[in-house]
Amino acid sequence: MGTLIGVIIVLFVLGSMMALKPNGIDQRLDKLRMTARRLQLNPKLVACPDWIKGRDNEYGRGMMGQYCLVLENMQLPHTRYQVIDGQWRPDSSFVDTTKDDIKLNIPSAIRSTQSSPDTAVKKTNFSLDKVPLDLPVSIEPFVKGLLTKANSIIIYWEDIAYVRPSTNPKYQQKAIESDLLVLKTNLEKWALQMQKTTAK
Repeated sequence: MGTLIGVIIVLFVLGSMMALKPNGIDQRLDKLRMTARRLQLNPKLVACPDWIKGRDNEYGRGMMGQYCLVLENMQLPHTRYQVIDGQWRPDSSFVDTTKDDIKLNIPSAIRSTQSSPDTAVKKTNFSLDKVPLDLPVSIEPFVKGLLTKANSIIIYWEDIAYVRPSTNPKYQQKAIESDLLVLKTNLEKWALQMQKTTAK
């Protein structure tokens, strides 16, 4: 009788330990984000911004991976881009296209110009308009948006879809670093392209 009770206790403890162990997708996602952190891509899980199509193709719905690359000694314009047909397109809700000199449509910036007429709202930078994503096939379908401000360039993408077998059946752990390096290289390239256009 004592042996049976001992076996039941051991099975109960083992079952509890197995329940606490992360599932395969969580382990893959953790590996992806740890590699991104090591490459200075600063990954974060955030609520889907209201200008990006999230879960069920609805704006601002669900959670999304936010990977931010901070670029020292670089000043980027405040812009937002969405992915349309594999290309970057400016977020139309972010700009006022009714005037000839296209300006940012940021409520805080508009308030500051009203209180201080000397403060100008910067002209929008369209230098990435129609630029192809040119990312690895395992990442590109899940990319949703791009935001630049100050010295940061931020990409929003469904990183969980990258590690989920149903959405990325060709997932390979050994490809994580090379895929993220291509992503980082492109972020640097896009930031440089924006800075050159702004400097003109």
